[in-house]
Amino acid sequence: MISTVLTWAVQRRLASIHHFRDNPHEVQQAVLHSLLHMARTTAWGRRYGYADVPSAREFSQRVPISSYEELYPEIERVLRGEADVLWPGRAEWFAKSSGTTNARSKFIPVTRASLHEGHYRAGRDMTALATLYYPETDALGGKTLSLGGTHGPNPFRPDDPASHVGDVSAVIMQNLPAWAEFIRTPPLELALLDEWEEKIERIARHVLTADVRVLAGVPTWMIVLLRRVTELAGAESIVDVWPRLGLFLHGAVAFGPYRELFRQLIPSDRMHYLEIYNASEGYLALQDEPDSEDLLLLLGHGIYYEFLPADQWDAPEPRTIGLEAVELGRTYALIISTNAGLWRYKIGDTVRFTSLAPYRIRIVGRTKHFLNAFGEEVVVENADAAVAAACQATGTTVRDYTAAPIYFAAHEEASRGGHQWLLEFTEPPADLLHFARILDETLRQLNSDYDAKRHRDLALRPPQVLAVPTGTFVQWLARRGKLGGQHKVPRLSNSRELVDEILEQLKK
Repeated sequence: MISTVLTWAVQRRLASIHHFRDNPHEVQQAVLHSLLHMARTTAWGRRYGYADVPSAREFSQRVPISSYEELYPEIERVLRGEADVLWPGRAEWFAKSSGTTNARSKFIPVTRASLHEGHYRAGRDMTALATLYYPETDALGGKTLSLGGTHGPNPFRPDDPASHVGDVSAVIMQNLPAWAEFIRTPPLELALLDEWEEKIERIARHVLTADVRVLAGVPTWMIVLLRRVTELAGAESIVDVWPRLGLFLHGAVAFGPYRELFRQLIPSDRMHYLEIYNASEGYLALQDEPDSEDLLLLLGHGIYYEFLPADQWDAPEPRTIGLEAVELGRTYALIISTNAGLWRYKIGDTVRFTSLAPYRIRIVGRTKHFLNAFGEEVVVENADAAVAAACQATGTTVRDYTAAPIYFAAHEEASRGGHQWLLEFTEPPADLLHFARILDETLRQLNSDYDAKRHRDLALRPPQVLAVPTGTFVQWLARRGKLGGQHKVPRLSNSRELVDEILEQLKK
């Protein structure tokens, strides 16, 4: 009965999904109008004249595009407890993530509005679609095993017990409505542990006898947990432990390189996978069709979108375009304004539209995470697909990887650069050179710029592929204090800093 009632309740969201799919521009204009009206009396709203609720064009002309570093002076005021700076009232929760140049971590305000109109509304949307497409799983009749991070006191207000910072997953779990907390496992005291080795062990023991039907989390850490549960149960596979397991809601990293590994861990024809795009800055998109990897852009969830074409990324006065002007196949940097007080905020992700009716996207990479040392313009989407193809061709799977340039140097190949790939395999392929050839060939098929640079090895020599020992990337994350939660190894970088750190680590 409980499952029936909950399913009926969440499926009421289906009408709202259809509404913003069918009326995207009207919904987005309403979101912008609401954001500006709500923030009109804040310090930021007064500075940029929100009181007269400017049009979309006026808004883009008045308000500058801001990176985290540029918006940080206002965010710091919010962190220190000042009210009505970027959004009405005081923010008590902050999502902590990496990816800034001015500090070790970013602190993104999470307001009540962004939680309830964004994260939780989108969560109900995802649940509604899951129950619609996979009714046989009866997802709400059992437990959802959600694996997230941790939170702690706000370092800017250490004596204020009401203010916290943490992984966005931990912020969401700590504030879940009662109905959602009822269907999830493990309990918060285990889910929010900050020591990841202890967390995995204690959660694995706790969920051994649970009726787990849905998994939710980052693939890398879910793999570790599933293996430990299977080991503790003395089972052949996780299906023997949780026979009604039928769905994995995954995000944070591209799933392609992990797909075959999950097929091995969960050898069941009734297992399904849906991707979500839930960042510290907001819940932006979700997979709304089972047979497509494209993500439906969430348009009625407190986020107003603008898009920055690639030729504008480094322009002194970059010009964005609105949703109505985007084109299929082009790469755009996302610019968002949110009900957490992020205004024309450069989130750092790049997307490509695969459909305009409705608006669906694929995450291509990061404005900072790509390989373009020699004009090859390799984005994360290319890299993930190439790794997946090489894995399939060599019968192996990859736990994690990163790649960086081999820059020109004073040696016999000084006229050519290259790429160095560090990969952590479940089982290294018998022929690593064959893996490298498939990786290279796939990149050439996917990326014409890379192919041009690789033509006759004139500008780029073949990729150098190194298999690193199990645990290499976990050790690197641990050394940087980023073990667990939303933290992940950057896939691509134009700097050799990460690769050189790992290579140095392996020498010790």
